[in-house]
Amino acid sequence: MSWNSNSNGPWRPSGPGPWGQGPSGSPPSDVEEIIRRAQEALKRITPGGGAPRPGFAGVGILILAALIIWFALDSFYSVQPNEVGLNLVLGSYTGKTPAGLNWNWPWPIGSVIKVPVWDQQITLVGYTGEQGSPENLGEAQMLTGDQNIVDVRFRVNWQIDPAKPENFAFNVYSPRDAVKAVAESVMREVVGLKTIDGVLTTDRKSIESDAQARMQAVLDSYQAGVVVKQVQLQSVDAPQQAISAYRDVIAAQQDQQRAVNEAETYANQIVPDARGRASRILAEANAYKQQTILDAQGQTARYLQIFAQYKNAPQVTRERMYLETMESVLGGMSKTFIDTSGTSAPVPYIAIDPLQSKPTGAAK
Repeated sequence: MSWNSNSNGPWRPSGPGPWGQGPSGSPPSDVEEIIRRAQEALKRITPGGGAPRPGFAGVGILILAALIIWFALDSFYSVQPNEVGLNLVLGSYTGKTPAGLNWNWPWPIGSVIKVPVWDQQITLVGYTGEQGSPENLGEAQMLTGDQNIVDVRFRVNWQIDPAKPENFAFNVYSPRDAVKAVAESVMREVVGLKTIDGVLTTDRKSIESDAQARMQAVLDSYQAGVVVKQVQLQSVDAPQQAISAYRDVIAAQQDQQRAVNEAETYANQIVPDARGRASRILAEANAYKQQTILDAQGQTARYLQIFAQYKNAPQVTRERMYLETMESVLGGMSKTFIDTSGTSAPVPYIAIDPLQSKPTGAAK
């Protein structure tokens, strides 16, 4: 194949082979033409048998100086305080550099990727757009463990792992989209383990912490170079068609909890008082018991002493006991002594206590 200089057309057959000489009178091959033109150019630069022109050395020095300046300027680069630089040489990762002035091979040999590792990133789920409005019902609607639909909108605060920024840059295609996909998937899994009552009321904190831990585990398995800082539930509502009924349920649960709290407060007031009264009754009973026992023991000791004296002189003891008994019986009464020894009518003696006022209705 040779080039036809007359027609300036495409390649066409002009000889026995691609590099051989064509028929007599045909132009030289393409390679020979290139060599010839290079020789002519060299002769123009160095006429007279190849002797260099007086200004050729200066032009070479200028070109060499320009290359050195370009190499120096393009080799140094700066990294901001919130960034980490990732050096690439011929497309291969060679290491990371801290903030400040750093060096790498210039383009096209080397290049640098600057990763903002200290910037706080925010991913919204359940919203359309970066600003969080309007709502995206497709992302927000989730199914609970008791087969109810609930609208969950949340945000994920995360940042690039400062220890492994190369994982974020090279391991996952579109890492921000991957974070959002993992966040939505994990939240659906966590909500699917809860009941709708728990999701709407008491389980929000546990859902946030559980979702954060599960997201971090999944992203670590991907080696995504992402650190999940926080998961925050922005709003958790029942579907619009049933939101009023669920609000009534929540109000009833709150009333129930308030009633339980009031009952516990009343119990905390009554139980200590009842325990105090019970303790006082027990103490009084124990005191009465001890008093009764001691009194009985005293009476027993007294009886035993009397019985011992009785055995020594029974007649005297009987008489003394009779007198003591009569004294105790008649001591507080008005008394009149009558002599009944004679046959004549009884003659009353003077009363022993004539000055003592007699009680009304007392016997004489």
